[in-house]
Amino acid sequence: MEKEDDKQNLSDKSSGVYLRLPGITILLPGPLSIVAIVILLALLAGFLYLLIAKTGPAVWLSAGLWLLFIAYWSAAAKTSAPASASESPTSRQVHQLMMYGALLLAFLPLPGLRKRLLLVAPWLGVTIGLTLQVSSALLAVWARQHLGRNWSGAITAKVDHELVRTGPYKLVRHPIYSGMLGMFLGTALVSGELHAVLALLIIAVAYWRKIRLEEEHLRRYFGAGYDDYRKNSWALVPGLL
Repeated sequence: MEKEDDKQNLSDKSSGVYLRLPGITILLPGPLSIVAIVILLALLAGFLYLLIAKTGPAVWLSAGLWLLFIAYWSAAAKTSAPASASESPTSRQVHQLMMYGALLLAFLPLPGLRKRLLLVAPWLGVTIGLTLQVSSALLAVWARQHLGRNWSGAITAKVDHELVRTGPYKLVRHPIYSGMLGMFLGTALVSGELHAVLALLIIAVAYWRKIRLEEEHLRRYFGAGYDDYRKNSWALVPGLL
C-alpha cells in the first residue's frame, strides 16, 4: 500500500512543470502545463518585441544593466548563511510579485502609458538616469558584500546573526533597498515615460512594506541594540529619509 502511495506521489510530481523564480515556485499541473508554457513564451516574445520595437538603445542599455545586476545577485545568494527563522512564504511572494511586476512595467511601453513626463531633454535624462542606475547598483553590491553571510532576500534571522553597523550600514539601515530604488529611479529617468514612473511607485510601496516588516523583526531580535541603531541612522537616504 505504501509503495502504491509513493508511486502515486511520484506520478503527481512528474505530471506538471515547476516554474521557479527567486522567492516564488509555481506548479503548472498536468497537460495544461504545456498550454501555460506556450502562453508564457508568447508573453515573453511580446515583451521582447515591444522592448526592441518601441524603445531605443538607452532603454536597452538600462535593461542590460539590470540583467547583469540580477545575474550577480543570483550568484551571490548562494553564499548566504542558513536561516534559523524566516517570514512566511506568502509574505515573501507578495514582495517578489511586486518586484517582478514593477521590473516588467519599467520597460514595457504599454499603449496609454507612454506619455512622456520628463521636462528635461531626453539626452540629459538618459545621462543622469544611467549614472544613477550604475551608482545605485554599486551601492547595493557594496552593501551585499559587506553583509556577507548575514544577507538574505527574505526577512530572516540567520544562524549566528550579527547586527552590521559598518560600511554603508553606518549611516543607512537599508542601503540595498536604497540601491534598488535608485536603480528603478534611474530606469525611470532613462525611459521618461509614465509606465516607468508607475513601476517606481510600485517598488516604493513594496519596499515601504518590507522595511516596516523587517524593522519590526530586527527590533524583536536585537532589542535595545537595534533601537539605538535606529536613533543614529537613516532608513534609506542620509539626512532625508
